[in-house]
Amino acid sequence: MTNVSNLSVPQTPRSDWEIQAETQAARETEVFSLNKGVLFIALALVGITTVTVTFDGYGDSGQIEDVQARADDDNITIPQTQMDFAEAIWGEQEPRRSLVSLSSAIESLAYAALEQTHSGWENNDGAYGDIVFDVAAQTITLDYNERYTASENHSHIF
Repeated sequence: MTNVSNLSVPQTPRSDWEIQAETQAARETEVFSLNKGVLFIALALVGITTVTVTFDGYGDSGQIEDVQARADDDNITIPQTQMDFAEAIWGEQEPRRSLVSLSSAIESLAYAALEQTHSGWENNDGAYGDIVFDVAAQTITLDYNERYTASENHSHIF
């Protein structure tokens, strides 16, 4: 009798594209974490305690609708301060670095959070929600609402 636990399942070789995609995903995760840390430091330095990003999308189009910054209980304008920002480029070993405004960094991280968890959020009936950056907790919380069209069929033969 053959012991099933000793049988190995043959592995399908991965394509070059699959290997590159896995490498790119790992780079994007690393860069996201790096940018998140730098952004929270920059926000704390200018006195911002929370940022709420509102997004909406459907019909193959989606965008950030609003960005609200708060210093404790007060709404404030995000200063034009710039920060170092990294970007993972397909096929490149090292991230591309540039100086970007806090607003641009916030939007980039918001879009990246959506892509990590709900790629295609803007397609078909789409989705909407809020992304909250909590500076003290150093967390980014995604409140995601997906739209869909439902249909219910009833068929009767008498």
